[in-house]
Amino acid sequence: LAQVTDTPNKFRGLPLGSRAVNIADGNTSTYFLTTFGRATRKTVCSCEVKMEPNLSQALHLLNGDAVNNRIQRGQVVQNLQKEVKKPEEVIKSLYLRTVSRPPTDVESSRLNNVLSEAKEPAEVTQFLEDVFWALLNSKEYLFNH
Repeated sequence: LAQVTDTPNKFRGLPLGSRAVNIADGNTSTYFLTTFGRATRKTVCSCEVKMEPNLSQALHLLNGDAVNNRIQRGQVVQNLQKEVKKPEEVIKSLYLRTVSRPPTDVESSRLNNVLSEAKEPAEVTQFLEDVFWALLNSKEYLFNH
């Protein structure tokens, strides 16, 4: 999530941009890591790790600040708009960035139909951010990344 949204993680005692796997101290945690099953590290048993998806995780991604704040802070959509200009190309870049493939013809067609309704630049930006959010919450992204 940090890489795709251009928002580096900050964990207590570690440099900006460190990954969760670099946390050596079992006492260092975040709500996101706890929600997604980080082991408490009270024992050496891997059975502490929760691997099953649950409602808390889904709600956190859909309604929580993790995804929305990162989309806003990272400015990925705005930066892509400056680079490639065309919204259709921004959509293609967002697909490549999140699910490592371009949108299918059906996806492109549906997105372009909705995009055509956006008249103001702010509406286009909001639509593109919504596409980014939807991709980050898609099964394809969640199960592959």
